[in-house]
Amino acid sequence: MTTITNRYDFVLVFEVINGNPNGDPDAGNLPRLDPETNRGLVTDVSLKRKIRNYVDLARHGQDGFHIYVEEGAILNEKHRQAYRAVRKDDPKVDKTPKLNPNDDAEAKKLNAFMCDNFFDVRTFGAVMSTGVNCGQVKGPVQMSFARSVEPILPLEISITRMAATNEAEKKQKAEGDDSSDRTDNRTMGRKHIVPYGLYVAHGFISAKFAERTGFSEADFELLLEALGSMFEHDRSAARGEMATRKLIVFKHGNALGNAPAHSLFERIRIGRNVDGEFRTIDSRLDNLPPARAFSDYLVTIDRDNLPDGVEIIEKL
Repeated sequence: MTTITNRYDFVLVFEVINGNPNGDPDAGNLPRLDPETNRGLVTDVSLKRKIRNYVDLARHGQDGFHIYVEEGAILNEKHRQAYRAVRKDDPKVDKTPKLNPNDDAEAKKLNAFMCDNFFDVRTFGAVMSTGVNCGQVKGPVQMSFARSVEPILPLEISITRMAATNEAEKKQKAEGDDSSDRTDNRTMGRKHIVPYGLYVAHGFISAKFAERTGFSEADFELLLEALGSMFEHDRSAARGEMATRKLIVFKHGNALGNAPAHSLFERIRIGRNVDGEFRTIDSRLDNLPPARAFSDYLVTIDRDNLPDGVEIIEKL
């Protein structure tokens, strides 16, 4: 397959409704946020996980579209697959706990095997030098943390479990409830949610690094498909309703690019919708009701005086 020959940058806009988009386990699973601004954060790792999951659903079992970083996987065993392919008649491959390439030529073959067979390796790259050594790959696709366009206010919601786990628990009476002989099995818990948040992430796709990993035009189209639909197959009570609302791609006319990414991203403006008028988000909006729907915002694209060789593709 032909690798991409153009550089791309993209803007991903997605919403969260009554969910926890990316809880921090070190903070009691609270939604991640910037403590100085209270704007919500979603890590690039979380977004890549959703892309991997979508690709696995859409291309499950197909050659060239296996997933390297998947839940419960033993990465060294995946590296061993590359050694089996390169050293076909070497019985030590299946038994030796540590393996290293014999020379640079073999290292390139091992690296190529991982890129050819695993979508996320040729897309995002990987460090594969953990015992069974297949080297490192710098992926052509990189993503930033997503950041909410306005401060968020996480809520802590109490939840109750009414079922018992065993007979002894079933016989326990509700604490302080002497009004009846009713047995009670309630176990209290907490759930953290963001009532509403609109988040923006930036992405970068290098054609030069794509040449090294084999990231193709078909891979690029699959990536865009995943960015648009990944939340549709990631439903859970914890995450509430999440959806991609905008996916705007800047296509450059060559591999190195025709303009700095930051100058292109500045052409995308998100403001509050006040009676159909665009209002820049700042402290002067504090008297407005909090946003609770995508319709509370307006997204504008400045298409005027684009740098030569840059094309804007509005996928969503």
